[in-house]
Amino acid sequence: MNLMNRLYADYLMPSRLGQYEALLGRARDAGYAQVAVRNFLRQDVAARGAARKVLVHRHDIDSDLRTAKKMFALEAKFEVKASYYFRLSTLDFGFMRDIEAAGSEVGYHYEEVADYAKRHRIRCPEQLRHCFPEIREQFIRNFHSITERLGMRMVTVASHGDFANRRLNVINHELLRDADLRRRCGIECESYDSELLRHFDMYISDREYPVHYTPLSPFDALGRYNRICLLTHPLQWETNWVDTTRCNLRRLSEEIAWRA
Repeated sequence: MNLMNRLYADYLMPSRLGQYEALLGRARDAGYAQVAVRNFLRQDVAARGAARKVLVHRHDIDSDLRTAKKMFALEAKFEVKASYYFRLSTLDFGFMRDIEAAGSEVGYHYEEVADYAKRHRIRCPEQLRHCFPEIREQFIRNFHSITERLGMRMVTVASHGDFANRRLNVINHELLRDADLRRRCGIECESYDSELLRHFDMYISDREYPVHYTPLSPFDALGRYNRICLLTHPLQWETNWVDTTRCNLRRLSEEIAWRA
């Protein structure tokens, strides 16, 4: 993404929430059940191929709780269920309880691998993987702390992607390959599990301006595919100057510290 496009996307782009509302209405009119990951896992995957049109909504709350709440309000209008995955830096327990009370889902958007690499200034993939036992214990502590404060269980989680993961080519999801960790936390599914993803006919993610979606628009996918997963991030749908600036400065400071 060039600098001008980045500045436009971060600070000047008009709100796209009208498009999101239109998508919810279009999917409803096309006969799609609009559900959270947890619903899809327990109903559609468990049904082993039962035919119905379904659109799974997954939101990764990297930042911008304000826009996430606006998306949630639109979903309530259309009685849509969705999964919201929160980082440690975006936890909002009141909002999270509202999501669960509405029948949608809250999950953990975890990044312990990247956090550990940055905190200890690790630049070697093998060295980082050697630390996985310690990192797993940190994940378990964080996960149980969230569930205790939330007052309810979380059964699905989603890996966050960080610049440290990309530089080291070590993804946070590798941590969840440990069956004992999943058992200790009661995790039924990681949102990048191949066993989940293989049940989708189309997996779409939003992208930065000017691309917006990859590999195609969800509007174009409706009617062409029966089982669609749509991954969205609030910051791709509406600008939030304060939050975006805070996140950009945080990333810059983390990268400088990691390279020092």
